[in-house]
Amino acid sequence: MEAVMSFHPEPELRGHTLVVTVSSHDGRPVLDRHAYASLARTLHEAAVDDEVRVVMLRGLAGCFCLGGDFSEFLDATKHRELIAAVTDMFRMLATFPKPVLACVDGDAVGVGCTILFHCDMVVASRGSTFRVPFVDFGLVPDAATSILAPQKLGYAGAFRFFCLGDTLGAEDAKALGLVGEIVAQGSAEEATLARAKQLAKKPVAALLQTRSLLKGDTDVLCDRIDHEITLFQQALQDDATLKRLQRIARLAA
Repeated sequence: MEAVMSFHPEPELRGHTLVVTVSSHDGRPVLDRHAYASLARTLHEAAVDDEVRVVMLRGLAGCFCLGGDFSEFLDATKHRELIAAVTDMFRMLATFPKPVLACVDGDAVGVGCTILFHCDMVVASRGSTFRVPFVDFGLVPDAATSILAPQKLGYAGAFRFFCLGDTLGAEDAKALGLVGEIVAQGSAEEATLARAKQLAKKPVAALLQTRSLLKGDTDVLCDRIDHEITLFQQALQDDATLKRLQRIARLAA
């Protein structure tokens, strides 16, 4: 097993809020298989820790998350571990029993955006942007967003966002329902922590039961996650898709 050095902040408990940074362990604003596994493990532990009442997801300074690690998409030897880690993390996120808030201060792209659909509240700074270029890459959306996006954005909004690949600013994202609150640049973390603290003071059982009732049957989400991952994996075996991803990776280098 290859060694992974950690350069990103470790999860930090502030009061009853667990602050979790969405990034690779080597300090990049992307998610690789190690980051997926780490997030799943952190959420699993937080789910059974009575001291954790709320989880807050944040990105590195100036960026929430730029999506998955392209190098793993292009390396077939890593696909099995990647798919397993992605599936585990998405399923954990879909079934997580406690409130999850997201602090977005910068760009949220690809999986860095789709994980926001599982959050109970998204607080974004005014300059933040949101984009899901899966179709442009020859891929399908992930994280059960084929269910969650139409629910949250409406069918027409979800179609434009995912199929046209439009980049949304914070105001447009709020108008569609993806973002709950917009705050001044640089104050998203403070504002999100304030909301988390507010939730953490609520009667625990009533809060968790109410959230569970609002979210409904998570088994449906897990089934869709599995289906999306299967289609995603099939796409990664398509020569045309791989060539497209290689071209995009070269342009991004």
